[in-house]
Amino acid sequence: MNQAVGKREQTQQDDGLCHPDDVKRAAGQKVKKGSFPLRFDWLSSPPFLLENLTFPPTLRAMANPLYFATLFLLVAAVSQVIAVEPVSKLKLNSRILQDSIVQKVNENPNAGWEATMNPQFSNYTVGEFKYLLGVKPTTKKELRGVPLVKHPKSLKLPKEFDARTAWPQCTSIGRILDQGHCGSCWAFGAVESLSDRFCINLDINVSLSVNDLLACCGFMCGDGCDGGYPIMAWRYFVQSGVVTEECDPYFDDIGCSHPGCEPGYPTPLCERKCANKNQLWMESKHFSVNVYRINSDPLDIMAEVYQNGPVEVAFTVYEDFAHYKSGVYKHITGSIMGGHAVKLIGWGTSDDGEDYWLLANQWNRGWGDDGYFKIRRGTNECGIEEDVVAGLPSTKNLHSGVASIDTREHASA
Repeated sequence: MNQAVGKREQTQQDDGLCHPDDVKRAAGQKVKKGSFPLRFDWLSSPPFLLENLTFPPTLRAMANPLYFATLFLLVAAVSQVIAVEPVSKLKLNSRILQDSIVQKVNENPNAGWEATMNPQFSNYTVGEFKYLLGVKPTTKKELRGVPLVKHPKSLKLPKEFDARTAWPQCTSIGRILDQGHCGSCWAFGAVESLSDRFCINLDINVSLSVNDLLACCGFMCGDGCDGGYPIMAWRYFVQSGVVTEECDPYFDDIGCSHPGCEPGYPTPLCERKCANKNQLWMESKHFSVNVYRINSDPLDIMAEVYQNGPVEVAFTVYEDFAHYKSGVYKHITGSIMGGHAVKLIGWGTSDDGEDYWLLANQWNRGWGDDGYFKIRRGTNECGIEEDVVAGLPSTKNLHSGVASIDTREHASA
């Protein structure tokens, strides 16, 4: 989803800064355990720059343009795989949790947050952790026709805001779920936000189905458990609607909070029928009126949440984020892991004077601050303010008996 990300040249140096450009690069080079990268950045990386390559004059003369281009691409791709794969495989098989990261964060007087060896990822390798980060980079094609919303600066906003206390009747806002070992974060962030907005705007306390979106949106949304586009999830809500969690429960009802989970789930099949035979699939559909992006100005994001409810955001994840326990997160150390989507529910200022966003993750309550985390606000930390999407709930298809109340949490720690 990250339009916030660009094409910053890849580097192994740890400069201590969080670069929003990294999400697109990371998503493009996402590697499953035991496989090669699906996309190569060799066209923009030495030593594969065209001007750095030399060929004998005889070869230039003999090869027609198509043949020369094909040969160039083949040689460059093979060379990149040979050069990168041994290092990548070693990194992917190493443990995501590292004592050195915990020590470096906790000994940094300016970190502003506490790190720990989160038991949620006690058995995870780097490759398995990366698999959870399912945000794909959004192209201009996906953004076509999606408006950018700005709010009047005259709106008076509170210094602190928490959607859970602002709308206590909306039980979905305070739910912390578990995506299991599936790169479905893009779907969770969208479905959870829309569920909240049905309660906030239409007084319907409903839990919508991540499984419907994950399994049935298809190529429009991406690749299911292998990642997707948050903005296309909201398009799906407009075009096809999404059923309730009661109708189509999440395929992984156990979650991955305990050691021994599978290395990676396949995307579930789209069955288009409710688990409860007394419910009809199409009658259980809930729609969104529209889809829009929110301007990256923190005041616009705050106004959107304050007026309409939680929003979905995507951001860059580094190794140190897996170790988050409490405080206001900012990137301190570690390599880029990928792009992640979550639900933003509020904001505030810490006792140390650090402005922050309040967000709900979907890694169960054993991770972070009871499943939540705070991240620095106003500096676009990790691109958190550049890719914010939402939509308003629709009354389409709503009639007596359709909007079911389902406040169950699955896989609670």
